[in-house]
Amino acid sequence: MRKHITGFSNPTVKYLRSLRDKKHRKRSGQFLVEGLRLLEDARASSRVPQTLVMAEGRAHPLLERLEADVMAAGGDVIETTADILSKITGKENAQAVAGVFDEWDTGLARLDRSAAPIWLVAQALRDPGNLGTMLRTCDAVGAGGLILIDDCADPFSAEAVRASMGALFTVGLAQARWDEFLPWLRGGEGQLVAASLRDAVPYRGAAYQAPCFILVGNESQGLPEGYEAACDLRVTMPMKGRADSLNAAVAGAVLAYEVLAAVAP
Repeated sequence: MRKHITGFSNPTVKYLRSLRDKKHRKRSGQFLVEGLRLLEDARASSRVPQTLVMAEGRAHPLLERLEADVMAAGGDVIETTADILSKITGKENAQAVAGVFDEWDTGLARLDRSAAPIWLVAQALRDPGNLGTMLRTCDAVGAGGLILIDDCADPFSAEAVRASMGALFTVGLAQARWDEFLPWLRGGEGQLVAASLRDAVPYRGAAYQAPCFILVGNESQGLPEGYEAACDLRVTMPMKGRADSLNAAVAGAVLAYEVLAAVAP
């Protein structure tokens, strides 16, 4: 269905604005994505928004194709003013288009551990930018996906979606508590490797095995000691300067490429 909205007080505008808030996203099971590039990445991954919102008078071949796909799937296409679109996204210079997607199942049961030799696992990751970067790393190294452990940033927040540069739609994603994840991991093949300083070996040339699950901890506190103790291998990266650690997402990327060289066919 095609609609035209010109009023800031329209209930649809209020609903779309509410998706910037985590509690409203969780209540509705939907999230907002801004920008044609991200929407095209989603479409290429067979995910079409339930609602497409675009500024009046905007035209682009990709936008026309996206609009046709939304209509064919029974979704809504909304035309509105640039000011209202800015109000919806919370950005003064909003891009010309945004889409509303249904959140998908992020349970561990959806994952096929044999699908890839590398997986990234993040525990208590709080920064949505780091989360998005780790999704991009997964895509870059051909990882099966990212598993978020315990209380992490919301992967469906606008910040995380933007930072993922479309990788949210191209790689696997799961969310679980530690006491769910560890039994799942031990129920099949999988080596758990932690970036650590406790009884760790150098990350270069370590005995990595596929499928390898690379575990990184919280940005400020690292991994709990008990989590590290449960790992099959703990590795460390040399710090040549004054810094005593790497950013969590950077550490995950460095390890991922080292593991890739060791286990990828």
